[in-house]
Amino acid sequence: MSETKNAEAVYSAIEESAALLDIPCSREKVMSVLSAFGDGVSEESVIVLAMAGGERHGGDIDYNFTVPTEVGDPYEIAVANGWIEATDHPIANLLPEIVESSPVTFYGVESGVVGGFKKTYVFFPLDNLGKLSTLAALPSMPRSVAEHARTFAGLGMDNRISIIGIDYIRHTVNVYFMAGSLQEKSVLSLLEDTKLPAPNPQLLEFVQNSFSIYPTFSYQSPDIHRICFSSVSPDDTAYPTTLHEEIARFAKSAPYEYGGARVLVYGATISRSEEYHKLGVYFRRPPAFWDNLPLAATFEKLAAAHRGA
Repeated sequence: MSETKNAEAVYSAIEESAALLDIPCSREKVMSVLSAFGDGVSEESVIVLAMAGGERHGGDIDYNFTVPTEVGDPYEIAVANGWIEATDHPIANLLPEIVESSPVTFYGVESGVVGGFKKTYVFFPLDNLGKLSTLAALPSMPRSVAEHARTFAGLGMDNRISIIGIDYIRHTVNVYFMAGSLQEKSVLSLLEDTKLPAPNPQLLEFVQNSFSIYPTFSYQSPDIHRICFSSVSPDDTAYPTTLHEEIARFAKSAPYEYGGARVLVYGATISRSEEYHKLGVYFRRPPAFWDNLPLAATFEKLAAAHRGA
């Protein structure tokens, strides 16, 4: 597929997704982001379309895509295109420090149809995941990561970091831990240690199936702002809480271009003030990425069980 045809296919999926939620979609705005990364956004890119439920967190569709490291630092690309302003904040130096300290496979970009460029992601090799002790010690990493390292090490996650998310606008950092299965005791202990409230009983049972958990750290506070628990499913009715109508609609109808069941990633986010819900739908999952992902085997088992139900 040529670069032009690929960009058109991705844009069409984004436009279709936005229409599902009655969100205005500017072709010029979206295509300017896709075009800035050239052929870095390709058939080999992982592309996820994401949204959040509720009036406070809704109103946008995020499109997330991976690009080879050869395209350069997405922060510098964002500054060069005027999406964000250059800053002397430590967060501007974080990605280069990660790359210097650890093996990296590719980068990711998150942009909103309405909000524009939001985040950069750094992905670690599945056979050489990021180490918490190494990453927490980086000069430009929020100090709160090191302050909570013992909590995550106690859950066996100190060497299980798959992704770092860098939000240049809010000056926050997400650390994605590959969780596997979690016991109720572990979930409650984690929330207690981080001074976050326990979820309702149904959601507590659901988050024990999380394949990933990612806390949000900031530079201004020693506290973890929130933790999101992510669980994968082929079932558009799988979420145990009362679904926001827009989440249910997106789960059922968001576009995807591979065979088989649609890959849905439900996210339950817990903060001190609220509990809110997110959904990501894989639009593109290249075999070179998906077939080597432990998540894929879990999903296929769930999909087979769902078909037999």
